[in-house]
Amino acid sequence: MSKIEDFLSRSEEQEIIEAIRLAELNTSGEIRVHIEKTSNGDATNRALELFHTLKMDNTKLQNAVLIYVAVADRSFVIYGDTGINNVVANDFWDSTKDLMQSHFKLGNFKQGLVEGILKSGEQLKTYFPYTDDDTNELPNEISKG
Repeated sequence: MSKIEDFLSRSEEQEIIEAIRLAELNTSGEIRVHIEKTSNGDATNRALELFHTLKMDNTKLQNAVLIYVAVADRSFVIYGDTGINNVVANDFWDSTKDLMQSHFKLGNFKQGLVEGILKSGEQLKTYFPYTDDDTNELPNEISKG
């Protein structure tokens, strides 16, 4: 599978957007998913570039999480901003990536993304609980490149 159009169905995309909404419901944290055909090199560097392009580094508490997927490269990266990285366990992102990868290996891309989103949301809720003055700082839609 090398086309991003074939990676997820429209209904699967809606389920992922709903998972983002649910994960953000009890936190000031922000989660985004970006899907593109290829990273054209190092996926981590591309995720960092997109993190800035999508203005995810502008959240008030530096608590945004990007899940980046390069479909043709068969690679993905979870990139958390400084605020969230400073408080989660050292192995948190690796364990989240392992959980997602277990679904991806079976071709369950939507479920892998949903599980990664919800697990990230639990940590965000723990360290950055929702308060009355919170606003949704970033869109929940899946961005594509």
